[in-house]
Amino acid sequence: MTPARTRMTAALRELRSRTGLSLAALAERTAYSKSSWERYLNGKTLPPRRAVQVLCRLAREPDGRVLALWEMAEAEWSGRAARPAPPPAPAPAPAPAPRPASASASEPGVAPAPAGSRGRSRPRAGGRLLVVLAAVGAVAVTGGAAALLLPRHDAEPRAASAPAGPRCHGGACEGQDPMHMLCGGGPDTLTAHRTTPGARVELRHSGKCGAGWARMWGTRVGDRLEVTAGGPTRRARVEDEVDTESYVYTAMTAARPGAVLRACFRPAAAADGRRECFEARVGGAGATTRPPSPR
Repeated sequence: MTPARTRMTAALRELRSRTGLSLAALAERTAYSKSSWERYLNGKTLPPRRAVQVLCRLAREPDGRVLALWEMAEAEWSGRAARPAPPPAPAPAPAPAPRPASASASEPGVAPAPAGSRGRSRPRAGGRLLVVLAAVGAVAVTGGAAALLLPRHDAEPRAASAPAGPRCHGGACEGQDPMHMLCGGGPDTLTAHRTTPGARVELRHSGKCGAGWARMWGTRVGDRLEVTAGGPTRRARVEDEVDTESYVYTAMTAARPGAVLRACFRPAAAADGRRECFEARVGGAGATTRPPSPR
């Protein structure tokens, strides 16, 4: 991993730690899967710029610094990083003047070159030794620099062991956050609906937790969502621009197999309080969905 990617990956891990969200929770709150976040946070894959921006918003962190790190990492990843320009080609050297025949005889201990080898320079042992020493020095310097730049494996934080399972079931999940209770990993999507203003809404259910909830995205500030299974009504509201860039979901409500989950979306622009409602049945051969009703 290059130094720029190492710094960017460390920044992403810090942001994720600040959000307090697990990988499954990140997948639930964003448009990127759990496996994608695992690759991004371990430096295996360069994340999209949009993923970096979303993570910054979830952590309530201005994205300028992390995006600057992303730009440098992306330049290295794509090969666009600035490289030193190659030195200009040297001008061709003039042809050497022919040496007089007596020149070799004037040098003691040097035999005249054979007739077929005239014009070729013979490397001397001292020159070869200098080339070998220079190469060894270059390898040593390069190895030392790489050792300084590469991260130490023993210094990398170890991934926390995955929890055994959800932290609640049935009535114990009533009013709880599905992400914090670890109910958001692989839930069933009972039905999905596109509202008149364009927001998307889904009814979700976790068989392991025996509870359901609703989530929305593509929303505007002030949009509201509520869900019920015949008991308490759980609500969520889009509070700010951060929420409009990610999933917003309600707390859970207990829902056994056969129960009917009902969700209602209230757009912020609806001054008269109109809402769009739809429902689906938990379990069975398939979800039973009724048409949305404005009421």
